[in-house]
Amino acid sequence: MKLKGITTIILACTLLITGCTSGTGKNQDKANMGQSATVTYPMTIKHAFGETVIEKQPEKVVTISWGNQDVPLALGVVPAGVSKANYGKSDENGLLPWTAAKYKELGVEKPVTFDDIDGLDYEAISDANPDVILAAYSGITQEEYDLLSKIAPVVAYSKLPWQTYWRDQITMNATAIGKKDEGDKLVSDLEKLITEKTSGYPNLKGKKTAFCYFNPADLGKFYVYLPTDPRAAYLTDLGLEFPESVKKLAETSNSFALEISSENIDKLADIDVIVTYGNDTLLTQLQSDALLGTVPAIKRGSVAIIEDGSALAASGTPTPLSIPATIEEYLKIIGEAADKVQ
Repeated sequence: MKLKGITTIILACTLLITGCTSGTGKNQDKANMGQSATVTYPMTIKHAFGETVIEKQPEKVVTISWGNQDVPLALGVVPAGVSKANYGKSDENGLLPWTAAKYKELGVEKPVTFDDIDGLDYEAISDANPDVILAAYSGITQEEYDLLSKIAPVVAYSKLPWQTYWRDQITMNATAIGKKDEGDKLVSDLEKLITEKTSGYPNLKGKKTAFCYFNPADLGKFYVYLPTDPRAAYLTDLGLEFPESVKKLAETSNSFALEISSENIDKLADIDVIVTYGNDTLLTQLQSDALLGTVPAIKRGSVAIIEDGSALAASGTPTPLSIPATIEEYLKIIGEAADKVQ
């Protein structure tokens, strides 16, 4: 997920993210819905809007927003409907490569998707006849939650919008569909994979990093994703660390990103590696800027530029399917930037 819109000091995410009769192959309603031994119903899930009670194991699972669909899919459960991806390189069904590949692996050629980029499609969601709606990582409002709850029980984020880490996204969504044990194993397996892949990049360990967003048309300001943002937190899984400057910024806000005036760029002088969306001309633009070009990381080229709008850029906000699909490419780009740190 990238940035979606500005609310006073933050830029909200654009990278943020169905009736199953049109599917082919395996049944889209009840695929692999075996229940974990440790899960009992009814269950109560606490979240930002209160509590959701799920009376029995869901047979039809719907997911909305970003990445939630990858949890049931990774556990072998085919959702009855999912939101189309609103950022990155998606296919004709509006799905990112790793999501589309998993559907095909499970025998579904035509998944049911919601075209809800400009707003939730309540009618389509209702037509999918869900038993539960997964939205552990999302930005739904109280009003949206209330409307969705009239359709089916909703699993919302724990505290704040767009601030659910990938581990918590897996745990919350897996538990709701009766697969807590499988979700715990999935987290463990992904952690082992990350450890294995990052072992080849010792140059990342301990490097101070920040995930930023620069608008080439207006370099008078930029955005820093804070530690509560999943894409920023993912960098720490790869061995990097947050500098004190970013930690201090986080103390002043409960949002996932902050707008910074380039006049205050000196506050971020303690960053070793910057990760950002962009193209092959961005670094030159940053280095040529009278203010941004003074930052040591930018001056020496320790900037990991992830092609804007690419599948890799979309994977920066990690899911259980995107992590194994892109971690090697992601590490390579960040590793090359880290090599330039003196």
